[in-house]
Amino acid sequence: MRDHDISQRRACRLVGVDPKTVRRTRPPDCPEIREEMKDIAGKRRRFGYRRIGVLLERKGMIMNHKKLYRLYREEGLSVKRRRGRKRARGTRTPMPQAAHPNARWSLDFLADSFGASRKFRILAVIDDCCRENLCLIADTSISGARVARELDALVRIYGKPACIVSDNGTEFTSRAILRWADQNAVPWHYIDPGKPQQNAFIESFNGSLRDELLNEEIFDTLDDARRKLALWRYDYNTVRPHSSLGNQTPLEARRTLEQFESSAPGALAQTDQPNYQSQTRRLSL
Repeated sequence: MRDHDISQRRACRLVGVDPKTVRRTRPPDCPEIREEMKDIAGKRRRFGYRRIGVLLERKGMIMNHKKLYRLYREEGLSVKRRRGRKRARGTRTPMPQAAHPNARWSLDFLADSFGASRKFRILAVIDDCCRENLCLIADTSISGARVARELDALVRIYGKPACIVSDNGTEFTSRAILRWADQNAVPWHYIDPGKPQQNAFIESFNGSLRDELLNEEIFDTLDDARRKLALWRYDYNTVRPHSSLGNQTPLEARRTLEQFESSAPGALAQTDQPNYQSQTRRLSL
């Protein structure tokens, strides 16, 4: 059209192009406004586009509300509606690998009953590296405060874990547990609701416990259940071979890893965390 004396409409007709696509120019991308909008949305997670627009106006960035809404949607800043009860979020740091003892503990609850009458619960804690069962606590009711006390006892015996993994049960998301994790500086990871495979080690342990003990025995009283659980735990840690550990027992696997680095668990456990990665590969963990 610049080199020849021809109208825009005729030129578009000759090349088969709609004149609207030629006449329309792309609006500016507004990178400064987008960055400022994302910065505000990051600090104020529950603000919609109207409140963000007010804050932008205070900084001299004035625009039509339709354009503001378009930029808001294009940046994916829409506020998600809250559903269900409020859940503890836990830490955002990546979950560490179970490369050495005390790198990661897993917690979960199981349930059973005395014959066909009253039910009781079992708190299970395992070390994901050597598959050792650290405790089996049975009681008719186990609160978050009770879980915190049991964790204090385990820390005195085995040392402080680098990370703890659990589901979103009310005991694990209670204020007592959140306070314990904060005071002991232990990252607590919560798996996604309905995704037990994210806590596979404790789920595998639960299956073994239920298949080998809970489905085989009838418990008369709480004391009887505690006695049988203690005997089974001793057998699980010291006698029962584990294919994932090269048919070693969890206790043998822990001792092998500790001897490999010439270290013993401090205080009963040490405060520093040695690297057992190469030996872990030998055990096919």
